[in-house]
Amino acid sequence: MKYDCLLVEDDKLLGESTCEYFNAFGIKTHRAENYQNCMEFLYDHEADLMLLDINLPDGTGFDICRKVRETSEIPILFISARTGDTDQLLALSIGGDDYIQKPYSLSVLLAKVKVILSRYRKGTEDIFAHDNLQVDFKRKEATIAGNPLALKGMEYKLLAYFVKNRNREITKDELFKGVWEDSQTSDNTLNVHIRRLREKIESNPNEPRYIQSIWGRGYIFNATEVAAQ
Repeated sequence: MKYDCLLVEDDKLLGESTCEYFNAFGIKTHRAENYQNCMEFLYDHEADLMLLDINLPDGTGFDICRKVRETSEIPILFISARTGDTDQLLALSIGGDDYIQKPYSLSVLLAKVKVILSRYRKGTEDIFAHDNLQVDFKRKEATIAGNPLALKGMEYKLLAYFVKNRNREITKDELFKGVWEDSQTSDNTLNVHIRRLREKIESNPNEPRYIQSIWGRGYIFNATEVAAQ
């Protein structure tokens, strides 16, 4: 069985209240109370995200994180009453994605989990399809209305980055680092690639519906209300 979230928490009241809250808002969540229960759960089930308490009766959240990271890159968030920098640095260095201190707000934690789940699932999808645009991440190919797009290497990388980070603001600096992996890339290089990509995927490149500019800040890849091309 597939779950959205696995919470490993030995505090029964806190664990159950967190699970009930998450489930009420559509995040299918299971609670494991210790290291052994967690491993038994993962043997028969899957989860897209883990919330790990550090102090457990039969081990630590660090132990679980190390074990999970041997085979999986799912998001792992540590939740703990420990406030020392050493614990936080260790949590991040062994593969944790975030460190949340107790007591936490259920609403804030839920919002954080939803955002991370959304980004993780976009990053692991095989195919993106919206209106007439389709991107096959495994084949590194894209089509419009079934017609293959002749994308050069950097054009495909740029499109794939936009699609995986769709519906949010993306700065130029983020594109330089995430696509070119070089913070020294010039604005002119980016502008040229944006223009060429728009010419290939937009029905009207002068009034783009997918790759929209945010004046003075960057871009957003709109995949919510794109009209048919």
